[in-house]
Amino acid sequence: MKLSKKKKEGLRNLGTHVVLIFIVLFMLLPLLSMVGTAFTKHDEVLTRTEMFPPLGEWSIENFVGVLEKTNYGSNMIVSAVVSLSATVLGAIVSTFSGYALSRFRGPFYSLNLILMLLMQMFPGMLVTIPLFLLAINLGMVNHLSSLVLVHLGGNLGFNLMMMKSFYDSTPVEIEEAGKVDGATDFQVFIRLILPLVKPGIATISIMVFLNSWNEYTMSSLLLRNGELQTLTVGMTRFQSLDIIDWGYLMAASTLAVLPALFFMFFAQKYLVQGLTAGAVKG
Repeated sequence: MKLSKKKKEGLRNLGTHVVLIFIVLFMLLPLLSMVGTAFTKHDEVLTRTEMFPPLGEWSIENFVGVLEKTNYGSNMIVSAVVSLSATVLGAIVSTFSGYALSRFRGPFYSLNLILMLLMQMFPGMLVTIPLFLLAINLGMVNHLSSLVLVHLGGNLGFNLMMMKSFYDSTPVEIEEAGKVDGATDFQVFIRLILPLVKPGIATISIMVFLNSWNEYTMSSLLLRNGELQTLTVGMTRFQSLDIIDWGYLMAASTLAVLPALFFMFFAQKYLVQGLTAGAVKG
């Protein structure tokens, strides 16, 4: 019995989805194991072999211990303040600077484009020591502003190139039509251009937030005070040379992942639109 073309296509799609689901579940195994360990009783973490505890034995003991016995709660607040500040500043700076690089011509702007490309060529670790020495000389160690500026500058090259590609894809005729109608340059930019590049702004905001939220090296160098540290640095207190507190570490990791997942859940549509639009139009 021969199958129709429509049924064959349906079976092929079903097989594709099954394979993709299996791959996704396989890649999620570390994340699922982390969550299962976090909800296991603290005294049973090293003795249980199951990925998840039985349904009636789930416990929030590890989460309570992390938040009550350590400074991890304040570490999460510090990370949120730094990440949101870097995101907002990055969006503002990149939005205006990207427009200038796209619309204005001259040696100064060409040099800036070259410098932006050079920024993407060198690894971040190359500037770690110079930035740390600069922060010491300026007295900015243990100041959140220093970390915000570092995260802002570290993402600036990608942000500017992304926004420039969006502005390049925006027709200049739209601005000319707005000026003919009597609008000023600033009014044209705010009312006509910005709505067209919203996917780009959303894309760079998501990338800056995630990069800042997950950053460790500069956070550990610039914020030396135990109460004024980010969550990535705060996680190190749950492990030492002799022992690792897996229950608390997995609970802290779960708490760290939740805001990022929540942020991505609501922003993934804009991220996909921004990346695809930038790739096609740029």
